[in-house]
Amino acid sequence: MESFLVSTSVVGLAEIGDKTQLLSLVLAARYRKPIPLILGIFVATLVNHTCSGAVGAWLANVIDPGVMNWVVVASFAVMAVWIMIPDKLDEADSAITQRALGVFGTTVVTFFLAEMGDKTQIVTVALAARFHEIWGVVAGTTLGMMLANIPVVYLGNRFSDKMPTKAVHVLAAIIFMVMGGLALRAALYPQAGPHF
Repeated sequence: MESFLVSTSVVGLAEIGDKTQLLSLVLAARYRKPIPLILGIFVATLVNHTCSGAVGAWLANVIDPGVMNWVVVASFAVMAVWIMIPDKLDEADSAITQRALGVFGTTVVTFFLAEMGDKTQIVTVALAARFHEIWGVVAGTTLGMMLANIPVVYLGNRFSDKMPTKAVHVLAAIIFMVMGGLALRAALYPQAGPHF
């Protein structure tokens, strides 16, 4: 349950102002069909984060636990800095036409591609490696993505303009630093057991 709750909160915060949230806004404005958009976001996120969680779980099993602790420490430190850098949406991310794939298909493909190498994908790998649990992490990161993107789909510009993006990014960076500190403690004192 802990992996689910941590994953949901971290990704929900990290997603605010992220390029996939901007993509939600663009797709919502273009198509004005919230249900296929939301279903497309869900499917793309679930597939992407399941693959990412599997990579994280695999890494946790093949890399020495002591080394893995240091990798997790480094990844949380990088994420604390990276979250403070605002994303911009590339037009290439939303270039697939509705005629070829429909609203749902366009959303699945563009979201999946936009999420490749994105902050939330990297966080999913790190969390799955840290918790050694794929399904709680994937469920949590997917829910976090949905919590951040569904309001954007429904409320569009009015919602995103009122969101204190900078404050949310600072809060997310603090959470990543705290998680990194806990992972550092586990790396320095492995005999003390888990600290999450």
